Amino acid sequence: MLKRRPVSLLSLTLAITLVLSMFASVAAAAESDGQAQPAAATRNMQSYVEAMQPGWNLGNSLDATGADETSWGNPRITQALIQQIAAQGYKSIRIPVTWDKHIGAAPNYTVEPAYMNRVDEVVRWALDANLYVMINVHHDSWMWVSSMEPKHDEVLARYNSLWTQIARHFKDKPDKLMFESINEPRFTEGGTTNEAKANQMLQELNVSFHKIVRASGGNNATRPLVLPGLDTSPAQNKIGELYNTMTKLNDRNLIATVHYYGYWPFSVNIAGHTTFDKETKNDIIQTFDNVYNTFVAKGIPVIVGEFGLLGFDKNTGVIEQGEKLKFFEFLTYYLKEKKITGILWDNGQHFNRTAYKWSDPELFNVIRAGLKGRSSNAASDLIHLKKGTVIQDAKVILNLNGNQLSSLSVNSKQLKKGTDYTLIGDTLTFKASLLTSLITSGKYGENAVINAKFNKGADWNFKVVVYDTPKLTVTEGTTQAFTIPTNFNGSQLATMEAVYTNGGNAGPQDWTPYKEFGHTFAPAYNANGIKLLPEFFNSVKDGEVTLKFHFWSGDVVTYKITKSGTRVTGTAS
Repeated sequence: MLKRRPVSLLSLTLAITLVLSMFASVAAAAESDGQAQPAAATRNMQSYVEAMQPGWNLGNSLDATGADETSWGNPRITQALIQQIAAQGYKSIRIPVTWDKHIGAAPNYTVEPAYMNRVDEVVRWALDANLYVMINVHHDSWMWVSSMEPKHDEVLARYNSLWTQIARHFKDKPDKLMFESINEPRFTEGGTTNEAKANQMLQELNVSFHKIVRASGGNNATRPLVLPGLDTSPAQNKIGELYNTMTKLNDRNLIATVHYYGYWPFSVNIAGHTTFDKETKNDIIQTFDNVYNTFVAKGIPVIVGEFGLLGFDKNTGVIEQGEKLKFFEFLTYYLKEKKITGILWDNGQHFNRTAYKWSDPELFNVIRAGLKGRSSNAASDLIHLKKGTVIQDAKVILNLNGNQLSSLSVNSKQLKKGTDYTLIGDTLTFKASLLTSLITSGKYGENAVINAKFNKGADWNFKVVVYDTPKLTVTEGTTQAFTIPTNFNGSQLATMEAVYTNGGNAGPQDWTPYKEFGHTFAPAYNANGIKLLPEFFNSVKDGEVTLKFHFWSGDVVTYKITKSGTRVTGTAS
């Protein structure tokens, strides 16, 4: 998590249940009566936010906590990268910035001129590319701002000095540059456990930020300012507090922000939530209905400053491809319905910053299509055919989402309706003769891809997979290094259960037998093994544990391990 951004650190509970006309604009706060006074409007903020759609995060670069922007593994930012992002159709860019290592000592807390100039350079490139731009105070939130309760005066002085310098430096930039007060604010590192106290401190920071920027002159008098609630969470109690703060500020150039990484069990693949199920869909609906009703319906525009899936912190393969695409398709659609702009979190895993290519073009296409309307998909993107069995017709239910199927093809060769497939209502049937012709190689795994095109939206791809029941064999190892030799036989791992033979769930998060994918176990397809990770064994008692490995083919394979101290042995059942 930390390498991406210590993701809202609500992730160990039930986590990040995260992220019309609007206000025009405001002026500096008048201090005569302690209340900010509204000033002449310069533009409609709801239109401003909608013009930012879609947005992209330049994550794990200037927000890295090391010596420089490359310390988390990404290359140095180039103007060519920024131009490529604009060329991909993005209209806005969020540039997270961590300032901590570049701030001098008290009492002035001077930002290194070279670092301020580097931030300015990247901002300038983005503005030159005609992008809306957001900069902020990022990981400083947990690195030092989080200790505000025990170090109140020191933290506030440092924070105020930082924003005074940022505001002064950028005050003459056009209003396509906006400031975000702080990223995912929380105060737990300082020992704060009382949420009321945390809300009080955050309001103090947001109000101080607002006062400093508005009083700094230039375009900052009406520059759009972005404010979060605690954790930048979309939870109702936290956005309610943020709404109260924004109402008190009485500034028509304010924008609310939340973050959203999905329904937690689905987002990390735990507790059996391997599919884009009803609970996952309803979480999107409930979350953004609440956000809409709290802000947008009352004239305050909203930006989802980060969206994605928490499991991506481990690997983008934690969530099965088709289920992942269905999540992003619905999320993108629903945000648009609610007039909310989303900014994709990308720490380098989505858009390659030197090759300028998407690691997952299907995902990019689904998100892009969502800006115009719904895309179609299906109950699954996998068609499993067991090796050595007689091939039967394969039926799959389409989620047309108001669209119509236009064509099916394999390697650009059009399939014939009635001969290769039939479509009755939303039931698509692939004929046995077609499927047989696609698996003549006899190899395990993906043998062919059937591309489905629709009259609207992104394409959907069906992977034709030949498989047999996976075979797991005996092995031994340690709690630090334990891999079960596995012949996957073309199957993909979906999830794992772990229970003690004498009763009870084994491993961390023992409220469920289904363990977290990528955190406690992970397939190593190229190495022909399934790894049980140290995090799993850290919470396993000595004794025998029964594991059940669930595969997307439908097979469930049982395996037993015995732990004795740091020694582990495994046997196939």
